[in-house]
Amino acid sequence: MKIKAAEFIMSNSNVTKAPKDRLPEYAFIGRSNVGKSSLINMLMERKDLAKISGKPGKTQLINHFKINNEWFLVDLPGYGYAQISKKKRTIFQYFIENYFKEREQLVCTFVLIDSRHDPQKIDLEFMQFLGENQIPFCIVFTKADKLGSSKLNKQITSYKKKLLNTWETLPMTFLTSSSTGLGRKEFLDFIDGVNKDVAKDFK
Repeated sequence: MKIKAAEFIMSNSNVTKAPKDRLPEYAFIGRSNVGKSSLINMLMERKDLAKISGKPGKTQLINHFKINNEWFLVDLPGYGYAQISKKKRTIFQYFIENYFKEREQLVCTFVLIDSRHDPQKIDLEFMQFLGENQIPFCIVFTKADKLGSSKLNKQITSYKKKLLNTWETLPMTFLTSSSTGLGRKEFLDFIDGVNKDVAKDFK
């Protein structure tokens, strides 16, 4: 897939106000500081499509970007960042949960995981939520360039073993690096394939 157009459409905290276009959506979510904005910009080959901040937790709304006039990329707030207030954190969880449960156009969620860290409880719990609500998702390991191949393979294997404690089969996984562009082609080819598979549902 070649990215010919990437346009910011809107931000909101109410899923009922999200775009009405009948286009497939792909949501990006992960713990704060996982490298979500950098990954989105790398995939789209844009430096500032998604705003990058040195302060984790910057994304606090549901952000819709229309790609090639064919599908939506949805940038969601990160979870698990302690410095936002408990009240705000509850609000985030509420409208994020509503988005996942109510958004009919959502065809796949990309759960971003920092490949440098061991399996985190909050990530596992979030994936459990997606599974219980029958929401298709893939796991995206970010910052793969930060580890040597041996350490990286060990981390990925450790994560998969942890998941198999509760999952019978593993979701599809991607290995990415925003710095080197690793995984970009595989990522976009996957989205292109899903778009073709679901095209009949969006006519």
